[in-house]
Amino acid sequence: MLHESFVKLFWRHFDNIAEASAWFHVRPITVKRWLTGKIDVNPMAEKLLIIKARGYLPDDTRWQGFRIDEHRCIIITPEGRQFSPKELDSWALRYDRYHALCRMYELDYVPVRTNVVTPLPFRGGRRIKQPQQETIPKDKKKACRKARDKLNARRSASAP
Repeated sequence: MLHESFVKLFWRHFDNIAEASAWFHVRPITVKRWLTGKIDVNPMAEKLLIIKARGYLPDDTRWQGFRIDEHRCIIITPEGRQFSPKELDSWALRYDRYHALCRMYELDYVPVRTNVVTPLPFRGGRRIKQPQQETIPKDKKKACRKARDKLNARRSASAP
């Protein structure tokens, strides 16, 4: 990060040097030196400032547009919906209540729960631009592995 962009981002997220020094866990004189350019900014301080600017969320395509407001303690979706921690915690309870009512009143809805594996945000040391595929069930992955192993066994048996 360039010095100029660090300074702009710094003053966008901090009101004074004392607040920033407490957040970075350094002395105020160190922050002053970073801002004046007398010494280079610590790379970890740059990363921490970027994390604070992004709202504590990972730099991943699946979290793109989400942000966290630390003062109001809420998560904000790309559509602008806001959720508090208590509200997020209650989603499991709401989900269970819904399915209990469906069973109690014998609605024809049957929840489908599969063990799915989400794709990782990193592939081969490079960050993926967008999710390459939707989530893949474990049984489908097992079938692909079995087919691949069977093909490798045939190749090794036919090779002299």
